[in-house]
Amino acid sequence: MSRFFIQADLAVNTHVELTDTVFHHWVKVLRAQVGESATLFNGQCGEYQATLTEINKKTATVIIQQFNPDNRTPAFTTLLGQVMSKGDRMDYAIQKAVELGVSNIQLLTSERCEMRLKYDRDQKKIDHWQGIAIAACEQCGMNTVPTIYAPVSLDNWLASQLPATKLVLAPNKDETDVLIDATKDIAPLIGLEGGLSEAEIQLANQAGFKNWCIGSRVLRTETAPIVALSILNYNFVL
Repeated sequence: MSRFFIQADLAVNTHVELTDTVFHHWVKVLRAQVGESATLFNGQCGEYQATLTEINKKTATVIIQQFNPDNRTPAFTTLLGQVMSKGDRMDYAIQKAVELGVSNIQLLTSERCEMRLKYDRDQKKIDHWQGIAIAACEQCGMNTVPTIYAPVSLDNWLASQLPATKLVLAPNKDETDVLIDATKDIAPLIGLEGGLSEAEIQLANQAGFKNWCIGSRVLRTETAPIVALSILNYNFVL
């Protein structure tokens, strides 16, 4: 059954008019007909089964029939601090992080950061990345949509209120079991290829971050969150 994110209030036994985006994807692209059903979610908790009751030229209406409260979120929460990179690497990193259950993503700038968004481009780019997060939720089944926060400097983020367990991915550091006493509220910090600078790692350490070396190989910036979140999923399932 198709799944769609919709910015609308949803409740069982009510009729809802589809938004333009859902109407286009479901009715125009997939050619859905009256009587067909799909899963709708609005990011506020759970998902709803909806059936098309009326289709017009530019609008369509559904009736909400069933509610499923399962959000399919992991047994832990994560605020991922991700230094921005150019090209489609950020798209990939955000998409896969959401599929692996990240709670929210804080975009960061750092000493080696390749991107410096200007104000007039900020919102357009953030909207694009938020759209990727929504599409990833539609695909993977998670019903709470992570927020992609506007970029801040690494220094400012480290000085803010962060989750109890703070981990900085640090290649070439000692491999220790940093998850042995980890809470279920985690902030992983990921830099570009090769990691953060030594000075930035030390700054993170002073802010309470533990060095997390997850192997002897240096990972690409879009691969690191996949590996880190996969380990966390495995660790908290056991």
